[in-house]
Amino acid sequence: MTEHCLWRFSRALHRAINDRHFEDIEALIDEEVEWALYGPIDMFPFLGARQGKDAVLDVIRQLADNFQVRRFDRESIMLGVDSAALMMRYSLTALDSNKPISLRVAQFAQFRAGKLTSMRVLIDTFDLVEQALGRAIHLPKMTSVG
Repeated sequence: MTEHCLWRFSRALHRAINDRHFEDIEALIDEEVEWALYGPIDMFPFLGARQGKDAVLDVIRQLADNFQVRRFDRESIMLGVDSAALMMRYSLTALDSNKPISLRVAQFAQFRAGKLTSMRVLIDTFDLVEQALGRAIHLPKMTSVG
């Protein structure tokens, strides 16, 4: 049985972010890759949609410039032949402040011939923004309980 593309991609991504070794990840990204990290773009400009290998590699470099991955836990995984869906919890350190950040993400990846062709990541943004601001966000009550 051969190793799923997700495992190679995951190792290469974390090596790129933590050790700034981008060669392995470059080889695993399709030239026409579609990439979207859904979150607060105003606070984190590397979030959002990107098209093409160069744009995705730029995002990965920006992640490496801003964060260190301390730990990640896979909460749930579904693997297809050329696809993967995951729920993960990450523990990061913001490099500019040495501040710990914890977040949950849902990832949806598609591969072709061993290369990433599509990545969609949904981030628990409310929690992320509270951590970035260093305080709780208090929202007005939207409904009344009768």
